[in-house]
Order: sequence, then C-alpha cells, then structure tokens
Amino acid sequence: MIKKAVIPAAGWGTRFLPITKSQPKEMIPIVDTPVIQYVVEEAVASGITDILMIIGKGKRAIEEHFDRSPILEESLVAKKQFELLEKVKKISQLANIHFIWQKEMNGLGDAIRYASDHVGNEPFAVLLGDTLISGEGEPITKQLMDVYERYKSSVVALEEVPRNKVHRYGVIKGKTLEKNVMIAEDFIEKPTVEEAPSNLAIASRYIFTPEIFKYLEKTKPGKNNEIQLTDAMRDMVKRYAMYGLQFKGKRYDIGNKLDFIKTNIIYGLMNEEIGAPLRKWLKEFSGDL
Repeated sequence: MIKKAVIPAAGWGTRFLPITKSQPKEMIPIVDTPVIQYVVEEAVASGITDILMIIGKGKRAIEEHFDRSPILEESLVAKKQFELLEKVKKISQLANIHFIWQKEMNGLGDAIRYASDHVGNEPFAVLLGDTLISGEGEPITKQLMDVYERYKSSVVALEEVPRNKVHRYGVIKGKTLEKNVMIAEDFIEKPTVEEAPSNLAIASRYIFTPEIFKYLEKTKPGKNNEIQLTDAMRDMVKRYAMYGLQFKGKRYDIGNKLDFIKTNIIYGLMNEEIGAPLRKWLKEFSGDL
C-alpha cells in the first residue's frame, strides 16, 4: 500500500500577480479553502499518511496553514466558536506533513528530485499543488493506486483534451491494455498539434516507483530551460513499464484567471452554506447580461 506523497508547491505563480507577490498561488482560496488543502485532503482520502511538500521562497504561509495555531484556537474557544475550532484543528491533523525547500526554480522534475531521501525505496504519489480533481466514486489518486497494485509499475493520470490545446501539456503515446488503461510507449512535453501522438494529456497526478529518481538525476534542462519531469519519464519508459489511466472525474485547472473564477463558482454552488443563494443570484445576474 502506498503511504507517501509528494506535493510540489514551489512555483512563482506569475499568472496571478500581483496577489502571488506575497501569497503562494497554492494558498489562493476556492470559496473558503486554499487549493493546496483540497489536494492534501485528496491524498489523505486515498490512504496517504505521509506527505512531503516541496516549497520555495515566499511559501512560508503553506507551512503555517498546516501547523497548529494556539492563539487562534484559544480565541475560538473563548468565543465558543467550537465548529470553527474543529475545522482549524483538523487541518493540522490531516497527515504527517513535512517541508523541504527547492533552492532554485529549475522545473517540476528538479522539485521532485528533492524527495529522493524522504521517499527512499518506496513507490509514492505525486499531486501537483495547484490543480483540483474531483474523482467519481473514489479520489483520483486512489484510482491510480489501484492500477499500481495490479501492475506494480508507475501510473499517470490521463485526461482527453482538444487537439488544439495539446501544446499546453505532456502527452502520452501508448496502447490500450484494458478499459481506460494504457501501457505507455512514450511521453512528449508540450508538443505541437503535428507532433502530438494523442490528445491524452498527463493530468497532474502520478504514481512513481523510486527508479524515477535515477532518471531525474541525469535529465538535462529541456523546455523553458527547466528539468522536465516528462523528459525523465521518456527515458524511464524505455526500460520500465509505465501506464496511463483515463480517470473517472473532473479536473479543475486553476492555472489561469478565467478557470479560477469558474472553479470558484462551481465549488460555491456545491457549498451547503452559500450554494442556494449563489444559484439564485447567478440566475438574476445572467438575466441582466
């Protein structure tokens, strides 16, 4: 059973400046909860108990969010706001969460290299800290773990995207093995439409065997002069079997302002406290457009 996860959360978040000048993009809220808390909750719901976050300069707020806040807790007790107190305390009890600093922003592949000592010789999950995925029936990370248990090899989440958007993603080339499961032959990072072997994009969730670290160590800087995780995967798949799973669920990309606003509305409509009045307001507002 996979018990460890790595969450890279060191990027600058330049597309959300100026707010990310002093606040990590992973701490931007969806309704009332930071994005990265949803990601941690997904990992925990999948059976993960040990999480390593890779953070960088200006990310101290992430550490503080997952730590205890005695002064705040005492204040909530004094005000008899016990429901809020439980919400706050629960955050620090989700899992064993550790932090390590990425010294330079050299790409996703470089960030994951920092997890080598923590992971050791175990398989582990990777969840990108700025992407939400709601699984149907069970969390997407658990879906990947189930495939890993069958094949004992690395697995990546796959999402079908329009052909004209493949240049935004890493894309898989492979053969269908069973329903929604492919065995990988190659991976290409941000291909042109002509280069893309499929329109199945890697969707921010992975299960890796520890062999990935050997390939990350020898991977040269690629696109954007960064160490690309996809490049390491391309080398690794030549020797080790790797799989792709078209997951059951919905991915919410908050990497740009428009999708961030859309995601807030969707999650707001699902929120017990504000869902009904928000739906009423949207109907009224749309009538005025």
